[in-house]
Parts: sequence; C-alpha cells; structure tokens
Amino acid sequence: MATLLLDLQLACEDTEHLPNEEDFSLWISQALPEDDAEYEITLRIVDDMESQSLNHQFRGKDKPTNVLSFPFEAPAGITLPLLGDLIICRQIVEQEAIEQKKENHHHWAHMCVHGTLHLRGYDHINADDAEEMESLEVSILHQFSIPNPYLTNE
Repeated sequence: MATLLLDLQLACEDTEHLPNEEDFSLWISQALPEDDAEYEITLRIVDDMESQSLNHQFRGKDKPTNVLSFPFEAPAGITLPLLGDLIICRQIVEQEAIEQKKENHHHWAHMCVHGTLHLRGYDHINADDAEEMESLEVSILHQFSIPNPYLTNE
C-alpha cells in the first residue's frame, strides 16, 4: 500500500467545521496508486480570495473554485516522492455541499479524491476521460460509504 506524507496547511480564517488531518490523509491515501511507493502531497485549505487569485493566475478564471491541483514534475534525473499540491477552497466546498444537498464531510472527501486523481494525471475534459475518472471517484468514495457524488439529490 502506498505511503502518504501529507503537508496540511490551514490558510483559512474559519477552521471550525473542517475535517481533521486524519480524514484528509485517509481520503487522499485511497486515491493514490496501489503500490508500495511513498507520495508527498501538500494540501492547502484556503479562503475564497486566495482560491480566486490562484484560479485567475493559473487557469485564467477570475473566480474562486472548489479544488485546484498542481502536479509536481521533477527535473530530469531527480527523483522525489512529491506528487504535487492541492488547493481546496473552504467556502466553495461548504457552499456546494449545501447547494447540492450533500453532507459537508462527504463533499470534502470528494474534493480530496478528485484533486488527488488530477495529481495522478486523470482528467475530465472529454467524455471518455470523465467517465473513467468519475467511475474511479465513485469507487473510492464507496469505500467510505459515501454515495455517488454525481447523482443529484433533487
């Protein structure tokens, strides 16, 4: 089983309703490859202003977003266990959970799994890739008894 080294950074004002570090580690670990390698991920929980700034700078979208993934690409000849950085916006995750009628804890788990799969190279730009990624997310979340996040609760 893969080993996770998690660097958790709480860069948001309100940390009262956040999952704990053990939950973050567990969710991310389940989205890692099934090998014996060591992986290091920085998870930074931010407020909407930092999310908006990063989303604008790196994606050209001037609004906050739920999760940003920044895969690490080591220079040639350098081997590091660093998989990359995940930036998750507290306000957006909480707002989406309410709007989508999902348990807050479940939505946090989904964002961690989703972002980690992006770090691994999965994407959802075209339909086939989206189907593969979403299927993997649903399978991982099912291990935590979390319902399919792509089914609407309306």
